[in-house]
Formats: sequence, C-alpha cells, structure tokens
Amino acid sequence: KELVELLHLLPLTVRTLVDYPEALHVVEDGDSFAENAAKKACAQAVHLGCWVLGEDSGLCVDALDGQPGIYSARFSGEQANDLDNNRLLMDRMTDFPNDSRHAHYVCHAVLSDPMGTICGSTTGKCHGLIRRQETGSNGFGYDPLFEIREYHRTFGELGTKLKSSISHRSRAISQLLPQLRKLLRKGVWSSE
Repeated sequence: KELVELLHLLPLTVRTLVDYPEALHVVEDGDSFAENAAKKACAQAVHLGCWVLGEDSGLCVDALDGQPGIYSARFSGEQANDLDNNRLLMDRMTDFPNDSRHAHYVCHAVLSDPMGTICGSTTGKCHGLIRRQETGSNGFGYDPLFEIREYHRTFGELGTKLKSSISHRSRAISQLLPQLRKLLRKGVWSSE
C-alpha cells in the first residue's frame, strides 16, 4: 500500500501482488537487502511476464551489529509476529544506555523488466533511536519503538502522511522516480 501511494504521481497503473493470485512465493534467502529485493523483483517479473518493483526492508540496530537486519520480520523465529519481535528487541537492548540506541531502517528497491533484467535500483535509509517501550499504534513492525529524533516521536505516533514522506521506503522510491520517468520517456512501457 505504501509503495502504491508513493508511485501515484506517475502515469502508471500500479498493482500489488494481491492482484496476481498466481504470483510466486519468493524465499528471501539473500545475504543483503539488495539481494533479496533483486530476487523478488526478477523472479516475479519473469514468472508474471510484466515489470515488477520489488523491495526488501528492515531495521538495523547499531549496538546489535546491524541486527535484526534482513531477518527483521522473523527476528524472534520463523513464526514471528510484531509483538514477539519487539519484545525480543527490547530484551536485547535492556542494558544499552540512551546514547547507544541508534538504529536505522533500510529499504532497497529494485525494478525488473519482464525478462528479469534489473532496470533500476536504489537504497533509502531513515535514522532514529530505539525506545525502551512501545509508543503509538500506527504503522507496523518496529514502528512503535523507532523514534525519529527530529520529531521526538516514534513511527507509531506519527501520522501516515508524515511517515510516508520521511520513511526509508519514501527515500528509496524518491531516488527511483527519475529512473522510472526516464523509462516512461523512452516508451519502454505503456501507462497501462
């Protein structure tokens, strides 16, 4: 949903995987956000025979040597949920002082043509701090723990519109937009 909103200014019809019941389940077994995003975009594009924008995102905590990183969604195990992941993160960070709680969200986005060729790739980051307790009910994942320093609020407390304008996904897609516009000018694909 967030990606669809970020791309709404382009003269394109943007669909999600919900619109494709035959979509593949791509296993995220890469060693980086970039590898996972490329795998998702390229494999899905070849399978569906259309252009695909894939992304991989996660939280990297400096004091935990970048964890949970690419394992953000399954930090507390394969059957992880947001509550379990947040509890594990708070447990692991209990003894860290406030000045050692730096973290950043990462989003790597990849655009693949129907042949599986990467035609655009970007990374966006959003820096903040990990709070000691969850605050706010907006968003998902680690949002109630991730404080944006400039606003002294978590993503869980910020409204959707503000979050979408400063998030890691927003920053990645903003960098990808010139590449998309260039492809549109070349007539690589139609607006449908």
